[in-house]
Amino acid sequence: MDNRDVGPTLRALRDLAPSDITDTLARLAQTLGAYAITIYLIDFEQSSLVPLPDRSAQVDSPISLATEGSLEGQAFVSRRIASEAAQETTRVCVPILEGSDFTGILAFTLHGPLDEAKASSCEELGMLAGAAIAVAARYTDLFNLLRRRKAMTLQASMQWDLLPPLRLKTPEAVSMGVLEPAYDVGGDFFDHAVNGFGLDLAIMDSMGHGLAASVVSSLAVGVYRHDRREGQPIRAIHQHLDQVLGEQFGGERFVTGQLGQLDLPTGHLTWTNAGHPRPLHIRRGVVTDTLNCRPSLPWGLGGHNVEVAEVALQPGDSVVFYTDGVVEGRLHGKEPFGLGRFVDLIERSIAASTPTDVTLRSAVNTILDFQERRLRDDAAILWATWLPPAAP
Repeated sequence: MDNRDVGPTLRALRDLAPSDITDTLARLAQTLGAYAITIYLIDFEQSSLVPLPDRSAQVDSPISLATEGSLEGQAFVSRRIASEAAQETTRVCVPILEGSDFTGILAFTLHGPLDEAKASSCEELGMLAGAAIAVAARYTDLFNLLRRRKAMTLQASMQWDLLPPLRLKTPEAVSMGVLEPAYDVGGDFFDHAVNGFGLDLAIMDSMGHGLAASVVSSLAVGVYRHDRREGQPIRAIHQHLDQVLGEQFGGERFVTGQLGQLDLPTGHLTWTNAGHPRPLHIRRGVVTDTLNCRPSLPWGLGGHNVEVAEVALQPGDSVVFYTDGVVEGRLHGKEPFGLGRFVDLIERSIAASTPTDVTLRSAVNTILDFQERRLRDDAAILWATWLPPAAP
């Protein structure tokens, strides 16, 4: 869009009602010759694109990402603009970006072909749609309810309200997370945030399941974010987490997890471990090893002896944190999914140049299929990659 559109666009967003978003974007898109606009949001399971209702008579159905041939699905999975030319028009699907998080698809029809200048303006329209939805979502439940394809438990609702954006990107790093079962998760959690020159990372697994696990997890997240925002080092945060959970639950409830901080200019990663599975280290597309840190007891059980481990990442290196539900899930009488299958899945996805957030969703779906879609424990994965601008 032309720079002259910025002022009117901001004014259009200022008093925007959630139900008016499609109409507002349609008016802004008229300068591109675009019409027949539909907004699709990704559901909580990241399996279907759900259309945002508007005032038109047209009624669209959700689009399953498992279905081949959908232009909308192609754009969402590839994270790139997709188009299909007809005789005198072009159907265009653009990813909706809320910050750096892919949250849906903006679909519309253009008069004539899609050239390079129009493609750039179409991508900007997708970013504008994300900004409008992000602003409106602060004062409406419409988008949250739309993304629910089935009933959500109280504990899952609590966890999703606490989660950060699933994807976080800076010029030096990208961090992505996934959480399952989306509609019934209770105790697993991940967090990431960029603060100054550091990328802060955390993954947690609260003891048990259900509402009690969610309550414990919520307290742990609250302590972590409070101390992080106070500028505390990760050793002090680790110790304070143990202290608060111990005082509140008297050793009857605990949380395993890891805290990390990645120095963005240098790739220097420091991290602690509270009785949690060791993270994976990926270099040049291969899982080279697990990162070692002497674990303390889980938070809440008196884990006072805290080691702060260090590793120097090379440009392009990734670290994958995960909870035990990723590798320990099994059917009755059968072997667990196991670390070997998880590593193989990661390496095959990297070899196929699959976007990392798509790889995470594929990994969780494979784990679910292994258990015949009946996940018996929460599963969370947090994947962080260091890639400074100077890297080849």
